[in-house]
Amino acid sequence: MHLAVIFRVTGTLLTIFSFTFLIPMLIGFGYGENTLSTFGLAFAITLVSGLALWLPLRGNRELRGGDGFLITALFYIGLGLFGAIPLYFDQSLALSFSDAAFESMSGLTTTGATVITGLDELPRSLLIYRQLLQWLGGMGIIVLAVAIFPMLGIGGMQLYRTESPGPVKDNKLTPRITETAKALWYIYLSLTVACAVAYWAAGMGPFDAISHSFSTVAIGGFSTHDASIGYFDSVAIESVAMVFMLLSGINFGLHFLVWRRRNPLHYFQDMEVRTYLAVITVVALIVCWILYREPVAGVSPIRDGLFQTISIATTTGFTTENFNVWPSVAPVLLLLAAFAGGCAGSTAGGIKMIRVLMIYLQGMREVKRLIHPNGIFPLKLNNAPVGDRLIEAVWSFFSVYVIVFLIMVTVVMWVGNLDFTTAFSAVGACLNNLGPGLGEVALNYQGLSAEVKWILMFTMMLGRLEIFTLLVLLTPAYWRR
Repeated sequence: MHLAVIFRVTGTLLTIFSFTFLIPMLIGFGYGENTLSTFGLAFAITLVSGLALWLPLRGNRELRGGDGFLITALFYIGLGLFGAIPLYFDQSLALSFSDAAFESMSGLTTTGATVITGLDELPRSLLIYRQLLQWLGGMGIIVLAVAIFPMLGIGGMQLYRTESPGPVKDNKLTPRITETAKALWYIYLSLTVACAVAYWAAGMGPFDAISHSFSTVAIGGFSTHDASIGYFDSVAIESVAMVFMLLSGINFGLHFLVWRRRNPLHYFQDMEVRTYLAVITVVALIVCWILYREPVAGVSPIRDGLFQTISIATTTGFTTENFNVWPSVAPVLLLLAAFAGGCAGSTAGGIKMIRVLMIYLQGMREVKRLIHPNGIFPLKLNNAPVGDRLIEAVWSFFSVYVIVFLIMVTVVMWVGNLDFTTAFSAVGACLNNLGPGLGEVALNYQGLSAEVKWILMFTMMLGRLEIFTLLVLLTPAYWRR
């Protein structure tokens, strides 16, 4: 382990991140807001800290295998803490540092859980900053850094494999990892621009259109209004949101393949995408049917049921209505749909649909083996055989996921003295990077204790980095390398 190289890379990433504060500074200057000193201070502190880590340790030594785990963890922790600086020092928010860190980590992990109310009255520079945090966290700031590491003399494959979501991390879109990162970001940026234009055409103002495009494509769920997408009360805007939430929940590698081959049929030829769309369709039909059978005042069964299903199932977290008060099993069903999440290689959270699909296929194979003990039933995805090692990895992830979830629910109930519904949904929403929950966290997380918020921040990181990236750091064997 090269600690000097690890700290140097972390310093480089912090230095790059510091320039993020210049964008809300410009927005604040343009609107004549008094947030220049807030973001200026955050820029200075982050830049100096990054340079202090980088300058004394600069050089050309390469990363070792496994160093990416520690760099990724340090970087997300660092970004969460440094990203909290403008939120903490801004007087209009009056947040404690725990609340500011919670909001920052929620944005960077694209969770979308918030402790802030009164969004409609906040300065636009603060609003765009929250959206920007989610946009940068959506595809992964580290993947962006991989694209420029060659100029810094830093190898980036370890970081890319560590941060990329999904069970298959070795497939590259292009022969070189730098080109892979660039391809992902070109697609990500193109979707963001298309989403912003579509929102604007549907009736949003330019500021809201850009802001919501950031959190839609990132599948984050932050909004510039307390009422979220429901503020606009527009079928056109909700339709745009649904389309881009669905698109952003699909593997970005598949987006690249469709773009390169100019053939949209590749979407429907992919087994994971078909499962993803089928699950959302079934859940939507059930939720709409429940709302039709047990009407709720002011709620349209089809319009609101479909929107909330797509928003929650893709782990975006936008709302048009408070689904926490919906009848029957609808709220729980929506929360459980978020556990499956979107496709691997997307900006969505959750277990990932490909893992759910592989667990299902493995279960069906075991049923066939019981019926035909001597039969041979190879497991295939998209007509390609799946190796036993990958199946073991999926089961291992699922097992650890369930154990971590149950432990976190127990700890949150104990530390925060919360009821089961609130603890279950809060941990589920944070581990799946969803945001809105049930019970006391249906609207926001403001009422939770500081201790619970720090536990949930760790849970957000576990979900964003798919658990093993952080758990490996807790093993003595890692530090004895």
